[in-house]
Amino acid sequence: MARKSAPTILQEELYPPSNQAVRDKLDDARMRDLDAEQESPFLRGQKRVSVRRGTLPKKTANRLAWIAASAVIVFVCVVGVAALYHYGERSWRFRIDSSDDIEVDGTQNVTRAQIMEVTGGDIGRNIFFIPLAQRKFQLEQIPWVESASVMRFVPNHLRIEIHERTPVAFARVGSKILLVDSVGTLMEPPPKKKYSFPVVIGMNPGEPLSTRLARMKIYNDVVRQLDSGGARYSQDLSEIDLSDPEDIKVLANNTEGAVLIHLGASNYLDRYKIYVSHVQQWRQQFQKLESVDLRYDRQIIVNPDMEGAPKQAQLSPAAAKKAMAAGVRPAALITSKVYGPTPVATSKPIETKRASNSPRSRRTRSKSITKTRTNIVHANLKPPQQAAPVSKKPSPSIVRQQN
Repeated sequence: MARKSAPTILQEELYPPSNQAVRDKLDDARMRDLDAEQESPFLRGQKRVSVRRGTLPKKTANRLAWIAASAVIVFVCVVGVAALYHYGERSWRFRIDSSDDIEVDGTQNVTRAQIMEVTGGDIGRNIFFIPLAQRKFQLEQIPWVESASVMRFVPNHLRIEIHERTPVAFARVGSKILLVDSVGTLMEPPPKKKYSFPVVIGMNPGEPLSTRLARMKIYNDVVRQLDSGGARYSQDLSEIDLSDPEDIKVLANNTEGAVLIHLGASNYLDRYKIYVSHVQQWRQQFQKLESVDLRYDRQIIVNPDMEGAPKQAQLSPAAAKKAMAAGVRPAALITSKVYGPTPVATSKPIETKRASNSPRSRRTRSKSITKTRTNIVHANLKPPQQAAPVSKKPSPSIVRQQN
């Protein structure tokens, strides 16, 4: 049986033209859903969302922020410092009111008056405007001051610490007796204080510090040798004459009278021990013992120094009284001679005895010498470890080497 034919419905009739755009969107949505179902979630990344970016990178912006913050902090600090400076400059709280605001430590021989001569002008001055380095330099110009330090403490306090010099001897300079340290700095003896030092002879007024330093090096060597081994022989000395470095002379104290001893330029301890061991024998042998020359090997010259030696400048009564109060031994005050090379007098010459036939002895016999209050003692003494060199200015007394 044949189907009855019917008329065909067109798509335009089923969907009106006005709904064509809606239909297209629905078809697209269905296709996207089908694609999403078919794709695996592990093979497809999420869709990125676009972000709106600024004109500067983030790192640059952070840097600018730090710079701006630092500038603000610096500005605040500068303003604060300027305000503090203005306050400290004009405030009365930072001014030294009196000498009570200046503290001094470490002084024994330096008086407070000497300190105030340097720092007294700072009273009433702002503590921040006191030149500490200049005050330190001025304080170290005081003879007794070896080093000084000056410190400021807020609000209005100065502290001064003094390190004083250590005296090692008296020094006769012109008509005065002063104290001297190991480097040759001269100092006035402090009142009401005594020392037990010998008096150094040979320093002249106005000589440079370098010259006194060279002399004090010799003095330190002499004292070190005489005191080595616990003997403490330096305490028996009243004077040490350093005027001739080739012939150091010491004045030894003795109950029967002071004795001047020539020690030469070395082996001071060995030569002084010879004096200690033979002084009583010499006093019995000679009527008066004034000086002994121990510079020569195996030979001793008793009383080689003659009258008529140049005199030192006399101490005034006030200077002598002050020196005695400081502890200077009376023998150093009484002695006024400067013992040096003895001048040749014009008296009867005395020739040597038992001269050998050596050329040197023949030349010696041909010469005449002058001998005044001089005695030559030949003793079989143990020679020092090193023979002392003969002075460039030998005594006019004959010195004979023993055969």
